[in-house]
Amino acid sequence: MSALFYKKTVNTILGSLAVSIALIPAIASADGEVSLYSARKEKLIKPLLDKFTASTGITVNLVTGKADALLKRLEVEGQNSPADLFITTDAGRLHRGKVAGVLQKVESDILNKAIPENLRDKDGMWFGLSQRARPIMYVKSKVKFEELSTYEALADDKWKNRICIRGSGNIYNQSLVASMIANIGAEKTEAWAKKFVANFARPPKGGDRDQIKAAAAGQCDIAIANTYYLGKMIHGKDEAQKKAADAVAVFWPNQADRGAHVNISGISMTKAAKNKENAQKLMEFLVNKESQEWYASSNYEYPVLAGTKWTDTLTSWGKFKADGLNLSKLGELNADAVKLMDRSLWK
Repeated sequence: MSALFYKKTVNTILGSLAVSIALIPAIASADGEVSLYSARKEKLIKPLLDKFTASTGITVNLVTGKADALLKRLEVEGQNSPADLFITTDAGRLHRGKVAGVLQKVESDILNKAIPENLRDKDGMWFGLSQRARPIMYVKSKVKFEELSTYEALADDKWKNRICIRGSGNIYNQSLVASMIANIGAEKTEAWAKKFVANFARPPKGGDRDQIKAAAAGQCDIAIANTYYLGKMIHGKDEAQKKAADAVAVFWPNQADRGAHVNISGISMTKAAKNKENAQKLMEFLVNKESQEWYASSNYEYPVLAGTKWTDTLTSWGKFKADGLNLSKLGELNADAVKLMDRSLWK
């Protein structure tokens, strides 16, 4: 993606957001209520919200939408926003909210105790609710476990025309590259990225499930994808997706050094919050043991709360060492990652 094309694309998206925002229904805040903007689909969050209401008597006004559209809505609404809380995916997006000035600091011993330090903002502006791992997935009939080692090793010539991955516009990939910049430096990351891109089996297209399906169909031997997509394919109703998921296995890279890359879905209190007490209660509810077990069983994501039981599906992928990098870095280095990917011709 060229810098010019990227700029035009962003401007086009922003230009259309005003229309999208106008179509999102308004919500009102009042005593005994809390209002939430969520980039997570309703079915992936509402069961927990219903449990919260049953437990506390506090009604949750929920608005769901696209992550970037909701963030833009918070910016446009400013202090007039009815939203008390904002849930979105990827630490990079949460950092954008922090930089945009639409979030506020939350001081909570419960949140700080439940959530590891690297999975929450150092200034208390956002908190991880679940972990999303992005390992290597390989076709079992074509790749041996022993052939794999690190993300960096995927730049080796032996992987020429064998790798499937989403495009550079995908924030999950931007965060992966940002994590590498933080861990090994920009110069080494760029040298890696150029060789890595040269090993792509096809121009990047589609989502994470498409990479897994392409690998299963013989278009590549390696796919980079978040594990929860694999979980949804395994347990979904689409037989073709189940078959594709069965063709691949999960490999956890960089276990001898920093660990596999992880990201989060996270929550923050908006700067405009009118129901701060109720909002904080909901934030704290979402990191209790019951809520964390629900994330693992329903969304196939890894809990942030230590000691939470994993499902059989998560356990089947094996224990792994996760990168302990503070995820604030993913947002801070996002712009550098995008430019680096552009220079590397990662389309």
